[in-house]
Amino acid sequence: MAGLVGTYPNRLDLRDKLAAVYRVLGNTAQAGRWSYLSEVRDDVEVLAFEHAYKTPVARLTALNWTGGEDAAETETARTRLMLLHRAATEQIQDELVVAEAEQPARSWLTCALIALGLAVLAVLVVVGAVTAVGYGYRILFS
Repeated sequence: MAGLVGTYPNRLDLRDKLAAVYRVLGNTAQAGRWSYLSEVRDDVEVLAFEHAYKTPVARLTALNWTGGEDAAETETARTRLMLLHRAATEQIQDELVVAEAEQPARSWLTCALIALGLAVLAVLVVVGAVTAVGYGYRILFS
């Protein structure tokens, strides 16, 4: 059944059947995952799914949905996908703001030290190349 959902990720009927299989197996998180877009779903299963996949991005990825909200057959599924996409977008934007705030600005001193280090490295490469060529010349022509 999981293979069918992987092949036809936008078929809500297959998702419901897979949720029923996981329900029989007692895996509430997976049952909630596959019934997440259904018209009728169990709140306990949805909470288990949300607990297992803690962030909106993780939930959206776990749903394995393709084609955006418009590919959904029902208004309920479209609404849930839209809300999840919105929450995932907000999560990513918040993470970017935090990452930008945590990134320290480079001072002119840091840049100058990096430039000096690269200049010293370039000099050492040139000296090494000249030494190697001179050594090779002496061996070949002495």
